[in-house]
Amino acid sequence: MDVDDLERQHTLGSAVRRYEELRARDSLADPDDPQGLRPLARDEALELLALGEVIARRAAQGRQLTVRTARTAGASWAQIGRALGATRQSAWEAHRRWIDAQVARRSEAGHMGFDDDEAAEARALLANDAD
Repeated sequence: MDVDDLERQHTLGSAVRRYEELRARDSLADPDDPQGLRPLARDEALELLALGEVIARRAAQGRQLTVRTARTAGASWAQIGRALGATRQSAWEAHRRWIDAQVARRSEAGHMGFDDDEAAEARALLANDAD
């Protein structure tokens, strides 16, 4: 199962629903009970792994978009770090890496990313704050 194909097919919600369906079946399956739930086939186990990655990617993207929203609304990096269970510095660095990745994705076929103006706007939100 190709994770990039699944990422194009699923929203976060649909990926979570399918993941939960497969995870529940995997947890409850009893290969010794012919009347019970059947264990996952190889393709389904690989789909479950790939769906976990899709969910992680989508959640990370949403997290960084919300960091931008918080900064735009006036949140400090210390506040954002606390909300993420991280330090101010690690929250700032993660967001900077995300911006850099968005710029790099712009040149990849089939991907959207930041153009120069969007990158400049995003980097302006990286500016240090008082606390």
